[in-house]
Amino acid sequence: MPADDQTEPEPSVEHLNRLETDGGAGDVVQARDVHGGVHFHQSLPPFPVTPRQLPGPPHGFVNRQSELIQLAKVAVDEAGAPRLVIIAGTAGVGKTSLALRWAHTVRSQFPDGQLYTNLRGYDPGTPATPDHVLGGFLRALGVPARALPSGVDDRAALYRSILADRRVLVLLDNAATAGQLRPLLPGAAGCLTVVTSRSRLSGLVAREGARRLQLDLLSEDDAVELLGRVVAGYRTADERAEQVELARLCARLPLALRIAGERAASRPLMPLAELIADLRDESGLWDALSTDRDDAEADAVRTVFAWSYRALPESAARMFRFLGLFPGDEFSSPVAAALAGSSTWQARRDLDALVGAHLVEDCGHDRYQFHDLLRAYANDQLTVLESEHERTEARRRVLTWYLHSADAAQQQISPFECYQLDLPSSGTLAPARFDSYHAALSWYRTESGNLVAAVRAAAAAGEHGITWRLSAVMRAIQMHQNAFDEWITTARIGAESAAVLGELAGEAEALDSLGKALFQSRVLAEAGACHRRALGIRRDLGDRFGVAVSLNALGLWELRQRRLTAAASYFAQGEAVFNELGERRWVALLRANRAETLCERGDYPEATDLLHGALAVLRDVGDRYGLGNAQYLLAWALRAVGRPAEARSAIDLAIEIATSDDIDMRLAHWLAELARIELAQDEPGEALVSSQRSAVIQRRLGDRSREAIAIDLTGQAYQHLDRHDEAAKFHRRAAAVHREFNDPWQLANSLANLATALDHLAEPDEARSCRREATALLGSFDDPVAAALRQRLSEDR
Repeated sequence: MPADDQTEPEPSVEHLNRLETDGGAGDVVQARDVHGGVHFHQSLPPFPVTPRQLPGPPHGFVNRQSELIQLAKVAVDEAGAPRLVIIAGTAGVGKTSLALRWAHTVRSQFPDGQLYTNLRGYDPGTPATPDHVLGGFLRALGVPARALPSGVDDRAALYRSILADRRVLVLLDNAATAGQLRPLLPGAAGCLTVVTSRSRLSGLVAREGARRLQLDLLSEDDAVELLGRVVAGYRTADERAEQVELARLCARLPLALRIAGERAASRPLMPLAELIADLRDESGLWDALSTDRDDAEADAVRTVFAWSYRALPESAARMFRFLGLFPGDEFSSPVAAALAGSSTWQARRDLDALVGAHLVEDCGHDRYQFHDLLRAYANDQLTVLESEHERTEARRRVLTWYLHSADAAQQQISPFECYQLDLPSSGTLAPARFDSYHAALSWYRTESGNLVAAVRAAAAAGEHGITWRLSAVMRAIQMHQNAFDEWITTARIGAESAAVLGELAGEAEALDSLGKALFQSRVLAEAGACHRRALGIRRDLGDRFGVAVSLNALGLWELRQRRLTAAASYFAQGEAVFNELGERRWVALLRANRAETLCERGDYPEATDLLHGALAVLRDVGDRYGLGNAQYLLAWALRAVGRPAEARSAIDLAIEIATSDDIDMRLAHWLAELARIELAQDEPGEALVSSQRSAVIQRRLGDRSREAIAIDLTGQAYQHLDRHDEAAKFHRRAAAVHREFNDPWQLANSLANLATALDHLAEPDEARSCRREATALLGSFDDPVAAALRQRLSEDR
């Protein structure tokens, strides 16, 4: 126990005063001083997160008072129906600015939070899919990555369920079609959804009862006022007539007006008439080139873009063009430098020029983004002015930058699990470097969406070598972060790219990664298929190290399904290969896995012998994660043979590692063993606290199977406290989850525990029914522990 805890009086744990929802190491979870029994809150806390995703309010917003009044009217509840507002209008008319301005004025009416996404409906790249957006929304609402459903329909159903009794403002920006939107619409009357789109989205009006606000161009007065705000402090002598003419040339579109105003502000001594003449010349050029005479607003926007773009220094103009290739959303100056092939210092200067010209938006903290129209214009200029070779090289530079940066991050975040491979040279690029675990983790969390986009872009561009390598170096980080959705996506793409190239070693690595992601997500059948394919490829290649890795993965896959003989065989084969290769750490890890199989069989003395040897090696090589797991297994074996004090010392060491290294997945699992030890030491109140801490963390991580194991342990603690009614409730909850996951072993254990509680409640019929079902479930297991449980069930009838 920590030194600070040793001075406290031994708690008489009887009443749980408080249970923190995050289950972290600093939780205050106490129970004491109520005699005669424990009361415990039956329901675990729901997803508690209140998202605040709205971007900041727009700067220089002008008037739109009538539109704001209309929005206030159309957003009123109507007979309890969900509220849906569409702001429609042409490109650059200010739909997003109006939506954000209004959202910030009404957000206090939505105390449960705000959700925002840019659907990229008209970006040159791929629009955001409902499946991807729902994944982000659900995570923002507190749903762990492991708990995310795999299909869009199931995600939409969970999303609607979470929002059912909440008041949340949802802003869906830049939508293209009704089909893109429908899965994202809450079903609750307390929520308000605001959509911006260039389309009228008539289907949503007809079927979902959406209210539409058609946003028109700014009035002449408002357009002149906006220009005045942009040039304020720089120009004071411009004539009203000239301002009106400039506004007309900009089609009274806010986006074009801001860019033109910035151009005027940057030349305070140049008469506005000359600037207008330049813009007319540019407009004439567009007229000569344009084949579409019916889109005056689009022509005006392109004219203003060209006018501002042509005034840029050549270096900044080149930067602007190459930024059109960026595959993600927000980007940093080092990414921009990689695209342009320049230094980071020069990239920052160029970005300053682009921000000053309103061609790129500064999001703060060295992060930048494009308006979709400007991204399209940058792509147009890139196609016209840069050769295919230059475009290919720029794309390759930025993808290589991400590859080397992710490799540096994985080595800090998960050094023993990182994938070692010969990377292509980074050349003159300056990839990200990290001097600490936390710096690398912060970078990954900022760039995770861009990394997935980079994998997709690399595959789409035919850069398959970068594709599978980038997915490979991301594996260790995604595994560490439980980022299963992204992990499955990138591993699938990586496997496909390696197969296209015929790079069998890369394909095997990607299949191994995909198998592990699917295994953690409990998609066991496909996980096993991936590992068998990876094993076959590695055997064909003569890759003995890879073969041993695959044998270990298949052993874990069999162990998860309690096929103990098959698991032990795989572990023994893998250990033999690693031993021949001199891989001491891997030998120790597989011995620990063999020990776990022995513990499941009830062979505790042999497991203990294996673990003492494994612990010495893992301690020597510095693998704290592996060391903690071996300590947990040792605690299990010692408890099972009646040595709870020694078991307590072992589990305390494991929990100290998980706590200090922020390994919540292991902390939750090891807390459950602590609860078992506390029960063995006749400390049911302490066991109640430990089991519930485990359950709360598992809930947050999204591992419902292990959460149910912790809930069942809570029931056992109640039984030790003679609170059999509460115990039965928890055993029933655990059994329901195990039944849902089709886990016969855990279900049989929960039913056996429930039967014992029902005996004390004088409910013999239900108790017998539970025992019959549990006995039938145990028929598929032939190990000694299962046989002992069958015997106990038969004796209790």
